[in-house]
Parts: sequence; structure tokens; C-alpha cells
Amino acid sequence: MGWRHLLFENWPVDPDVVSPHVPDALELEEHDGSAWLSVVPFTNVAVRPTGVPRSFGIRLPELNLRTYVTRGGVPSVYFFSLDAQGVSSVIGARLFYHLPYYYARISLSPEDDRIRFKSRRRHPGARPACYEGTYRPSGEPFSAPDDPLGEFLVERYRFYTQAQDGSIRYTDVDHEPWTLYPAEAEIETNTLLSAHGFERPAADPVYHYSPGLDVTTSRSERA
Repeated sequence: MGWRHLLFENWPVDPDVVSPHVPDALELEEHDGSAWLSVVPFTNVAVRPTGVPRSFGIRLPELNLRTYVTRGGVPSVYFFSLDAQGVSSVIGARLFYHLPYYYARISLSPEDDRIRFKSRRRHPGARPACYEGTYRPSGEPFSAPDDPLGEFLVERYRFYTQAQDGSIRYTDVDHEPWTLYPAEAEIETNTLLSAHGFERPAADPVYHYSPGLDVTTSRSERA
């Protein structure tokens, strides 16, 4: 698949705020004494099984809420939620990847020099969650591995989730290192944090933008 037009909206928070929401089998990872919550709007492109031509792939706008963990010393991502546009894709990801996907109505479109993103969760039985705003790059590009905070936030090649049976699952991802830009964002609505039991952090968020990269993922495995 390809990940395109990503905004990384990142808040430093007290580790005690996040740790109760992370399974005991995972260790919350800190940077400069803080845990971090990140909201990431973007779109997937050309999502398909390995070996299938790009032209048969599907487009899938998505919105993630995540934090940063380790297990066995491997820096990883832990997902609290993944909202996505496609009903069949949401069902497939829940069944085969044990990911906490929620069906949502999502749009991502260029607007002048910005990207406009809108998401409204429509998943039956789920707590409502809305996110709407615009964002754009606002500075010179840099390689994430050359920046300590950028590397911490995005250079992670494994993600974890907790399945319905309580087991911990992981998936490995493979892609080139990230190129990031400083970013500006005007977020008009964000109830994603409160939908998952988090108050809005007092600190201002740190914004990064990426035009994207291509990604291959492994199968989901039991940790």
C-alpha cells in the first residue's frame, strides 16, 4: 500500500495518563520524560495483497490514534483506534489483523495549498468520534532519522494491538525512512481523544507532515 498526505499531530503527556490504557505486556516508551499521543489523518492508496498489480488496489482514507511502546527492546506503535472509510476493509482488518478499526465517513482533498480532512465515525455501537481540519507543510524537508523527536515518532517498524480475546498481536511493516516537514494545521474539531478516554492535553501539539511512502506489512502474529 501507499500512505499519502499524512499529518502527525503529536502531544507530550504525563506517562501516568497513557499507561492505564496500554496492555501490561507492553512497555510505554517516553521521549524527554513524556509519553506521546498522536493523531494521524492520511489516506492509503493501492491497498492490495502482495503480487497484485497496483491498478487493482483500493484507496482507503484513515484516521489513527496511537502511542509509543516497546516489547523486547523493539520500538513500536500501539493503536487505540483506526477509523477508515471502507466497510469491507474495516471488517477484514478486524478479522485478519485484529486491529481496532471503526467504520467512518472520511474525505481527504486538496484545498488551495492545504489538505482538508474530515472524519465522522459511523461504526455501530462505538462511541462517536469526529475530526476535521486542514494542514500543510510549512518548512524545509528533513530526514526523520536525523531528528531525535522525528525519529522517535515515526521510525517504527512494528505495531501492536490487543485482540478481542485479550491476546497481544503484532504486525511488522517495511518501508524507506520517513521524510518529514514542519507543518501548520487548523484543527476545527477533534473528539477522537475523548472518545477513547483521554482529556485534551494541555501542551500544544507538535505537527509534522509527510507526502508519504510505500509500505509492505507482514501477517498478524500472536506476541
